[in-house]
Amino acid sequence: MMKLKHFISLFLLLCLLFSCKENQVTKATVKQDLFIDLNKLNNEIVQFQKIVNANKSQKEIVEQFKKSRLAYKKVEWAVEYFIPETARFMNGPALDEMELEENRSFEPHGFQVIEELIYPEYTIESKEDLVREIKIFASNIKQVKNTFEVITISNDHVLDGIQQNVFRVIALGITGFDSPILQSSIPEAGASLISISSYLEKINANSKTLAELKKLTQKAQEYCWANTNFNNFNRAVFITEYLNPISKKLKAFQKEEKIKNIKKSSPLKPTAVTLFDKDAFDVNGFVLSEDYNYTGDKAVLGEKLFYDQKLSKNKDRSCATCHHPEKAFTDGLKTNVSLNGSNLMRNTPTLTYASLQNAQFWDMRQLDLEKQSMDVIQNKDEMHGSLQDIHAQILLDDGYIKLFKKAYPKTAKPEAWQIQNAIASYVRSLNSFDSKFDLYMRGQQNNLTNQEIEGMNLFMGKAKCATCHFTPLFNGTVPPSYSKTEHEVIGIPKDISGKSLSPDTGRYLYNQMPQLVGAFKTPTLRNAAITAPYMHNGVYKTLEEVVAFYNKGGGKGLGYAVDNQTLPFDELKLNVKEEKALVVFMKTLTDKRYQ
Repeated sequence: MMKLKHFISLFLLLCLLFSCKENQVTKATVKQDLFIDLNKLNNEIVQFQKIVNANKSQKEIVEQFKKSRLAYKKVEWAVEYFIPETARFMNGPALDEMELEENRSFEPHGFQVIEELIYPEYTIESKEDLVREIKIFASNIKQVKNTFEVITISNDHVLDGIQQNVFRVIALGITGFDSPILQSSIPEAGASLISISSYLEKINANSKTLAELKKLTQKAQEYCWANTNFNNFNRAVFITEYLNPISKKLKAFQKEEKIKNIKKSSPLKPTAVTLFDKDAFDVNGFVLSEDYNYTGDKAVLGEKLFYDQKLSKNKDRSCATCHHPEKAFTDGLKTNVSLNGSNLMRNTPTLTYASLQNAQFWDMRQLDLEKQSMDVIQNKDEMHGSLQDIHAQILLDDGYIKLFKKAYPKTAKPEAWQIQNAIASYVRSLNSFDSKFDLYMRGQQNNLTNQEIEGMNLFMGKAKCATCHFTPLFNGTVPPSYSKTEHEVIGIPKDISGKSLSPDTGRYLYNQMPQLVGAFKTPTLRNAAITAPYMHNGVYKTLEEVVAFYNKGGGKGLGYAVDNQTLPFDELKLNVKEEKALVVFMKTLTDKRYQ
């Protein structure tokens, strides 16, 4: 009996050692491929520097730049996934990186800065800056290599990183987000996808599912190379017929290989098969801690509090006074109205999808919905209530006590923080993801008209809307990590006459940095068709007016002195037909309950 036990123990140990050894080989092989591709990228960068130093023509410089970017796209999935801080300075926006908590900013570096130096015009005066940027990029490649030397790259991380990269292609890659001037995004998307199978082969080269995935990625690349024109590229076809099927096949490969989901706190659920699944996003990815997590019972309690006028000092206002359910929780007014009847500075934003952001209010002064609700309730111009008084009233209300007990069974009696959390939970319940657009992206191909599809392609292409309003949330929360919500400076006029710039300095009130003068959060465009008027001051009554503003290049395009404008100030050159299609598409983002 002892010999049998000894034999079994020895057998299990050998199995474990073999398993570990096999896993190490897989990791090493993935790393080897990464180093090979990083060396190829480095070679392209070295060649880039030689061409610049030799004072070659702009055409040669631009062509080598394109080759360098294509080489980067093959390793982008890993750099973005494992070292996002470095990735930001290799291929991030050509805008200062802001650390608002410390009131600091950092000069941008990388491909987008280089792009501005060489295109649409390159002069010898830019050579010194260009060489400096190329050297910084080469230094970042070394840093990436050093990091990959010491980190563990397991199969689950490889699969998760590749899946996120497919989502990155959808939301950023084909929209021109990282190639805003040269617009070389389409062939680069193909290069990014073709590397998928080569890395997954290190997990199981004999997988039938992987063979099918390889065919899909090859077809996707062929589609990109056959349709390289940025403005004419059909993103609706590319996503529904190529990228979504690739996402599904990746999940099938994961299941086949029994690879576990990565455990992490993220708004994008690891179980999401495509970026457009109805339940792809988790509102708990934006909460403070597990105690604040969403539950249905909390939302029921929060709904009662939301409509309760006892939350205001004079018992005559509730949250619903300014957030009307039938208007997607806006009020239809140019700007909100104070308790004494005077106009406040800003427009009331929708609460639908507000939970899928990392900051609240137009000026982003609060980071979560809990603080947002109390900010409004305790504001002397809005509700002038008191959390302490509200808490005291609730402790005397048997109906509320029962609801609190059901929502928070671990506490003996209602606590003040739970009031905030319950209201926030109700707001977190307001995300439907059932618009015409959503249904189309889930396979109902007849759900959008040709004009609506044209508008979608314009939105994600020529009109550049999706470079700030990221698909599919259509707000400023940056995919695929969704860890940051962006602000933009677009130069909104004071009134419809357009004679002067809005005096509201936005985010600058709380972080007095010159880059933030006139900076406002990028709101969601979901339900935009019924949340007029628009912009932080409600200056535009219709979506047509909004599109016209952007078509002219924002505030700078209108002639305002907006030196820190983050919106491209060149005219979009949309014709009347295109402007109409764009508006028609935005109307497809309306939830079913409002249709």
